[in-house]
Amino acid sequence: MPGSTDRISSILIVSGSEQFTAIFKKVLSRKGIMRLDTAKSAASARRRVLETPYDIVVINSPLQEEFGHDLARDVSEKGNTSVLMVVPSEVYETVMENVTDYGILVISKPLSGSMADKTVRFLIAGQKRYLRLEKRVRTLEEKMEELRIVSKAKLFLIEQKHMTEEEAHRYIGKQAMDHGVSRRRIAEQILE
Repeated sequence: MPGSTDRISSILIVSGSEQFTAIFKKVLSRKGIMRLDTAKSAASARRRVLETPYDIVVINSPLQEEFGHDLARDVSEKGNTSVLMVVPSEVYETVMENVTDYGILVISKPLSGSMADKTVRFLIAGQKRYLRLEKRVRTLEEKMEELRIVSKAKLFLIEQKHMTEEEAHRYIGKQAMDHGVSRRRIAEQILE
């Protein structure tokens, strides 16, 4: 998984324009990003995304061999990467309608340094929130798995040792306390 729950660690800038890349590099250098990569084409961006999971991908459209909306959708669909497309103002509405449902943020050119800064702040805040929610989901999934295993162990104790549900519950809890391990570990031992 890219990044940690409190820090955005990697950003990819996809642009054929050195000026655009320089603006974003300047904005991002003040954000404490651990990894800042660039790509000049959609093909090289796709290779980079396959090799490295990025927290945020910024696409300056149009690119050399394609406009960039296909790349944006591909990146957005494959993981938990936030995607920003910067597009010419004359196609802004059309592009926005085509990619917004994929969770892609679209802004139009010309792009000032302050607008780039505000947009990057928004993307970073959104990505941090996403990563915190993802961590919560993982924690809940782990708790659900523990409950499932403990319930199986209780059922085993009820069926095989003829305990009541309350006795099985107390037995697992006491064993966990006595041995200084989790209820899950005791339940796994019972099921072995």
